[in-house]
Amino acid sequence: MGKKIGLTLLAVPALALALAGPAAADDPVKGSAGGGAGAGASDHTTVLRKGDFGSAVTKVQRRLRISADGIFGSQTHNAVKRFQRRKQLEVDGVVGPITRRALRLRAFSSDDVSHRGRSRGSSVRLPRVLRQIAQCESGGNPRAVSRGGTYRGKFQFSRSTWRAMGGSGDPAKAAESTQDRLALKLYRRSGVQPWPACSRAIRS
Repeated sequence: MGKKIGLTLLAVPALALALAGPAAADDPVKGSAGGGAGAGASDHTTVLRKGDFGSAVTKVQRRLRISADGIFGSQTHNAVKRFQRRKQLEVDGVVGPITRRALRLRAFSSDDVSHRGRSRGSSVRLPRVLRQIAQCESGGNPRAVSRGGTYRGKFQFSRSTWRAMGGSGDPAKAAESTQDRLALKLYRRSGVQPWPACSRAIRS
């Protein structure tokens, strides 16, 4: 945070997300034709498409060798389609089990992706920049706590700033929707200034 609101957020570098290895041979994919979702995919398969965000998206972006901001926007959508054309898969811009396996990635966990611009467990619609900041600060984890315990939750609030925004108790124990709402309130008041390190990282 800037001095005006009395907090210095932990300078957290953009998260270095480890790439998953090749998909296991017994991956639950029954379809044989190329394409995004795959007609025979298991009901529990996590599919990535435009509007999603999270560490699963970052893994795909790294495989595609494009900017890895963890947000499945137009650039990622178009890169997926180019990859699908090269691999002679169904060109739909969706990373379903067949495209994922072609990318040599393991099945995604539902915990690694949030869908359609909304956070898991939150109905608050965040602007793109706040979603990027959350990924940089905590990997989008509402239970994250810094090593020294000073900075807490999805947006790495200090307790003093949390209280200044109207929060109570421990930010890392608050509902994700509450964290999103107060982060949005702070953003509308101060822009990206409260997150200097991550705002610089996502602009670089």
